[in-house]
Amino acid sequence: MPFDPILAAVRFGTGLSPRFAPPLGPDAVLAELDAPPRYAIATFADATPTLRQIAQASKANREARGTPQADARAAEFKEIRMAANGVYDQALRATVARHVGANVGFSARLTDFWADHFTVLARNNAARHMVTPYVEEAINAHIGGAFRDMLRAVITHPMMLLYLQQIQSMGPNSTQGKRLKRGINENLARELLELHTVGVSARYSQTDVRELAELLTGLTYQSQRGFFYDARFAEPGAETVLGVTYGEADSLDNVMAAIDDLARHPDTARHLCTKLASYFMGETPDPAMIAQMTEAYLHTDGWLPAVYGAMLDHEAAWTRRLGQIKSPLLFVGSGLRALGVEGDAVARFDGRQTRRILVRAMRVMGQPWQKPGGPDGWPDDGAAWITPQGMAGRINWAMSVPWMLLKRDVPDPRIFVQTALGPLAGRDVIFAAAAAESKSEGVGVVLASPAFQRS
Repeated sequence: MPFDPILAAVRFGTGLSPRFAPPLGPDAVLAELDAPPRYAIATFADATPTLRQIAQASKANREARGTPQADARAAEFKEIRMAANGVYDQALRATVARHVGANVGFSARLTDFWADHFTVLARNNAARHMVTPYVEEAINAHIGGAFRDMLRAVITHPMMLLYLQQIQSMGPNSTQGKRLKRGINENLARELLELHTVGVSARYSQTDVRELAELLTGLTYQSQRGFFYDARFAEPGAETVLGVTYGEADSLDNVMAAIDDLARHPDTARHLCTKLASYFMGETPDPAMIAQMTEAYLHTDGWLPAVYGAMLDHEAAWTRRLGQIKSPLLFVGSGLRALGVEGDAVARFDGRQTRRILVRAMRVMGQPWQKPGGPDGWPDDGAAWITPQGMAGRINWAMSVPWMLLKRDVPDPRIFVQTALGPLAGRDVIFAAAAAESKSEGVGVVLASPAFQRS
């Protein structure tokens, strides 16, 4: 089956656009992996206000209550919270702008996939602006490299350690565990096996979870120091995970060795490749495609570009079949892209536009920004997005946003249906777009159509 530029843009990118020609081959899709991302997002190390600054301001605000300094400390705390909200909104705009302003959008799609695979939730609103910096630092920086490196960065990242409460985990026989009478927290170990690597169907036992949890003790974070390994928290002695024993001496090297072994495990390869193929191809990807991707993963020790290339080189990638239903984030990004909105314009959205076009719309569609239900992320089944409320949100967005942004420059729907869908547009959509009473309504019909809802 030959390469299909239209499917490449829609299935593996962020959609067709009047500003960008569809890619001419797999190499053009993969080329985005080597390009630095446009639209800056601060890393966790550089984002301000930091978690420490927020904690200090919150403490000062509490301690000043009932004193002459109360109003001043309250004002300072409010200002720092507003600054954090500004970072949160800017990161959303930059994320959507990367969908809209990319040549293809393959890198943006991959970042979305891996960010969901390694879901992190802020444990309180004061930390929510740090989720995208975590994604930028631990995930986006590694989408074009080895899975091992991404896994190391994620598992040792402060946001993951905070979210899964690893900082509270201590070996019961460790120095600090005995002193504080604290024990093991298995959250990170369980998700590392069940979600992040070998998968829930792999052959591991509760003993493996427990041993891995003991091995991970020592991984911690403090706002003034960042991530570090504290041997005082580590359970003494060797641990055995999936049949491999990691040394007597408690050290970060042993943790990294276990992470590397999990990254190269055959079950990890199959789990990741199945999930990646499903993300792009729909719930039932071709088993031969998954096998080809898995072989590439194992042959290259988890080199992700080789896995992506194997996916794009398989003939199943270019079959005209029903694809995955777009998430609200992808629907909004691809809608703006089809309308010809520039990425720069999205990055410059003011507060009102950000709330109406992005934040509120995604929430109504069922995907509140960076607030999935748990560590397993958003639904794998795209049909989960198609609820009465979610569809009403999509239709309302489709009917209102074109006029809101473009006014009298809303395109002719008879042309727009080809811009947005090309040969994927069915005769019913073409007819409905041409029969609409206004240009804005016709464009909305195209954006709300079943064909546009799928990637």
